[in-house]
Amino acid sequence: MQPQLEYMDFSDRILSWYAKNKRDLPWRKTRDPYSVWLSEIIMQQTRVAQGLPYYLRFKERFPEVADLAMAGEEEVLKTWQGLGYYSRARNLHATAIRVSGEFGGKFPDTYKGLLNLKGIGPYTAAAIGSICYDLHTPVVDGNVYRVLSRYFGVDLPVNSGAGSRYFADLAGKVFNKTHPGTYNQALMEFGALQCVPGNPDCDTCPLSESCAALALKQVARFPVKLPKKDIRKRYFNYFMPVDPNFRTHLFKRAEGGIWQGLYEFPLLESERVLSDKLAEEHIVKGLFPKIGRPLKVLKSNPAPLIHKLSHQHLYLTFRIVYLSEDLADGLPISEMERYPVPVPIANFMETVKNSYF
Repeated sequence: MQPQLEYMDFSDRILSWYAKNKRDLPWRKTRDPYSVWLSEIIMQQTRVAQGLPYYLRFKERFPEVADLAMAGEEEVLKTWQGLGYYSRARNLHATAIRVSGEFGGKFPDTYKGLLNLKGIGPYTAAAIGSICYDLHTPVVDGNVYRVLSRYFGVDLPVNSGAGSRYFADLAGKVFNKTHPGTYNQALMEFGALQCVPGNPDCDTCPLSESCAALALKQVARFPVKLPKKDIRKRYFNYFMPVDPNFRTHLFKRAEGGIWQGLYEFPLLESERVLSDKLAEEHIVKGLFPKIGRPLKVLKSNPAPLIHKLSHQHLYLTFRIVYLSEDLADGLPISEMERYPVPVPIANFMETVKNSYF
């Protein structure tokens, strides 16, 4: 195995690679804290190809932090719809309100001050601080864990307390204090494009001559992670009521749990996949007892759709329930898409629009 590069040589090679290979992204052309913060929140747990249109949409709709602060929560959630992890959108809105009101539209220029804002953790505070204010705050995210663990051959689990402390210290040792913001972006980009999770192109890697994982022929083994907790299975049965005037009902989900603040059709959560017979009994006895037996029930998806979240898998079944009487305070079906809803419900709405009405 070749001796590893000195820390400064490591950072210099990362910076040199970045100068030649970085993607042309709008938030890299500014040191405006609002733009950088917005990009960092949107790109968390999101691929650039998916997140870029959302970033552009938010910037067009809310050009400044004050515009985002003045928007209603439902408008923010609707603009965010499709990115998932909706707590990020709610925190985004809450922080915009605080920055606009309490700080006069200016983001804090210290790591501690940034970390005190809702939805901003150590990684995001380090990114904003280094890019916008030249703070010497190294970032540590999934890409950084992967690059450092492979290059230095560190087999401590990255999702353990000891592992996170070790990598935070190591990230500080290889940090380039001359170009803090550029280096942080370079290291993250290197992990996203060069030192990728599966089948990295080690032959063209500028660090290959002294990479511990490559020398051991164990690149795929790094980073080491502790096993995930058991995935919880949940069964959601949605019923879309349709009255003679083509109106329906949407209900806002309560605080707490998944999708809080978003809208959905009447829901029955069951312990297993619900049979058609039990579903129709529930319709008559539970959902619409005063309207009577429905005229017709259409099952939109014969087999449950599986929607995977980080710690749970949702098994979703949609049924359209045609009613014989009008719904009180019914919502015209033509207007239901105005409301922020979870992705699977948005997809169902699109199917309904194209196939049933």
